[in-house]
Amino acid sequence: MRLRLPSSPVRPLLHRLIAAGLSTADPYHALLKHVALTRHSLRVGRRTYNLSHIDRIVVVGAGKASARMAQALETALGPRLDDGLVIVKTGHTLATKQITILEASHPIPDRAGLHATQRLLRLTQCLTPRDLLIVLLSGGASSLLPAPVAGVTLSDKQRTTRLLLHSGATINEMNVVRKHLSLIKGGGLAASTRAKIVTLLLSDVIGDDLGSIGSGPTAGDLSTFADAVGVLQRYRSWRAVPEAVRRYLDRGRKGDATETLKPGSRRLRSVQHHIIGNNRIMLDAVARAAQQADLHTKFVSHPITGEARVAVKQLTDLAKAITEGHGILKRPCCVVAGGETTVTVTGRGKGGRAQEFAASAALEIAGLPNTWIVALGTDGTDGPTDAAGAIVTGSTVAQAKKFGIDLRSSLDRHNTYPVLKALECHIHTGPTGTNVNDLYLLLML
Repeated sequence: MRLRLPSSPVRPLLHRLIAAGLSTADPYHALLKHVALTRHSLRVGRRTYNLSHIDRIVVVGAGKASARMAQALETALGPRLDDGLVIVKTGHTLATKQITILEASHPIPDRAGLHATQRLLRLTQCLTPRDLLIVLLSGGASSLLPAPVAGVTLSDKQRTTRLLLHSGATINEMNVVRKHLSLIKGGGLAASTRAKIVTLLLSDVIGDDLGSIGSGPTAGDLSTFADAVGVLQRYRSWRAVPEAVRRYLDRGRKGDATETLKPGSRRLRSVQHHIIGNNRIMLDAVARAAQQADLHTKFVSHPITGEARVAVKQLTDLAKAITEGHGILKRPCCVVAGGETTVTVTGRGKGGRAQEFAASAALEIAGLPNTWIVALGTDGTDGPTDAAGAIVTGSTVAQAKKFGIDLRSSLDRHNTYPVLKALECHIHTGPTGTNVNDLYLLLML
């Protein structure tokens, strides 16, 4: 990871805070805390497996952080690991010795992902009850594991995914639809094999719902076909999705297609799940670093969610209150928050939810002295851009006017990337090897 921040008097301080969070979210060290091998047994979390009862240990997985997780598992298991295949976002590959790493497209699934998923399923389907399947999941797995149901093509899923991404639907709502169009999501991976399963998860889902992380390929799913139809109708996408998608979901709603694997299913009795990292653990590390820097620190316990342009007010209203002298903190202070916002996209602008959050914040805090707001995607890529996020200040709007940049117009067109780049507000990290939602900071000195 190469953390590069905009030039600023507070750059060393912000570098320290952000680096503390990303370091703590590193799945390599997190996984090694949960997995330990001895001569006769394997401990995963609170569960111990007698190796004399296990013929093969095979690893599969997907997600932006799964390559880093695979490296850690190779370290933990050594020669006891028999085979493995993990699918990562293009550009997120890392060197491994025993586990094959394949690349695929995110957030829109592609043919490389389809072929990789088919290969992964062939590996799991040949396992026996005396084998142990370790599944590595992190954010991005839903897009990287395309396995369309019969009658629905990859093209159908691509169009449906694009519509959902632009609709303003939450990640959980998107996953309800994707589960019901997939052979692998919603418990499908667990159903594909007879092996015992241990799933290690780096959570990018607020609340760590097992059925939502990566669309729950080894977890029970409470949602239904009717719920999937409801999501598409709620976001006015039902008539826009391909006819094959509507036809299949309608069949499922009428009971003529197989539902996802439900909690309490007999198959799930031999499946274990362990969360190795999440947004809260990362935020705690940032808050500790802020306190060590002698900043009055507030940790926002509830996640920042919803439309980015609205959600930003949770921080900007607090900044205004502190400036007026009746806030809950006094300068110098730092407010630490996490979550995942959404953006309802209109037009063809370039940006991402963190950049949308930052641009909206700049308009709200315009004129406030010694005030900075950070919005960062912890995976290192915010939307389809090379930026991880952005930092804005109380003077960003004035700077934009000086250069003839209409920040509000760019925000209205969801075209935040070019203007934040011109204003030198971007944060760059490259692929971080982790993915635990977003980090938001309000710094006032």
